[in-house]
Amino acid sequence: MIPRAQFGNTGHLSTKIIFGAAGLGSCSQAFADEVFDTLVRYGVNHIDTAASYGNAEERIGPWMKEHRSKFFLATKTEDRNADAARRSLERSLSRLRVDKVDLIQLHNLVEADEWEQVHRTGGALEALVKAKDEGLVDYIGVTGHGTRIPAMHIRSLKEYPYDSVLFPYNYAMMSDSSYREDVEELLVICEKQGVAVQAIKSIARGRWNNTSPDTPHYSWYEPLTHADAIRRAVHYVLSNPQLFLNTSSDYRTLDHILNAASLPISAPANIEMEDDAREFGISRVFDGHDLERI
Repeated sequence: MIPRAQFGNTGHLSTKIIFGAAGLGSCSQAFADEVFDTLVRYGVNHIDTAASYGNAEERIGPWMKEHRSKFFLATKTEDRNADAARRSLERSLSRLRVDKVDLIQLHNLVEADEWEQVHRTGGALEALVKAKDEGLVDYIGVTGHGTRIPAMHIRSLKEYPYDSVLFPYNYAMMSDSSYREDVEELLVICEKQGVAVQAIKSIARGRWNNTSPDTPHYSWYEPLTHADAIRRAVHYVLSNPQLFLNTSSDYRTLDHILNAASLPISAPANIEMEDDAREFGISRVFDGHDLERI
């Protein structure tokens, strides 16, 4: 079974693998049900979705009627003002068929102007705090993409005691010294404050322009597909006890990820990760400030 750990200060023992539900956005309910059967088989007990993930919340909804108590349920809002964020949350509750979510997250809060809007009077955070007071959510987190997001999370945690953060974490990204320094500073803060840390893009091979345009795309980046390389990428993340790993939206990789997490975790040697980078052409999915609004 997949190991579990305290998800920050929430008191929830989450599986170290969190199911990323973005891939449910354009699939049938029958396919979604098969995916959920897989999650139950492996004992995954934490779901991460978002209002902007197509029909993902609606695909999760039917499962919540029977299985709500088995899952820590997280969603996200992209809205930056209070009224819109409240409407987004209420719509998510309806789609998910629940009375509350465990975690609501500000989705991809990386741009300075949006950060200012969220945190001022009448901003989205105000609405989420009110929803927490009303019992519609238990915890509030913040997420983001791109090379600037660890530093922005540090800024966010100075402004408000968020319960969780989410950002890209893999060997290629951490090989960039500037990015690594920001991540390491963020991890120290999260450890001190009891903030849960979620890793995304952990099995990314690179952007799709590395391969033939005829290759089917089930996530915006190209994931690794080789089982051993996925195992090493998963263990690279999970060997850090602070980190939880969010699965790829390409569900062809789901069994490989879950299998890898079910094995005894052993940190791969740098030479192994470097060999994988050469053999599979692994590159950073973010480099500079481009594509950070994804």
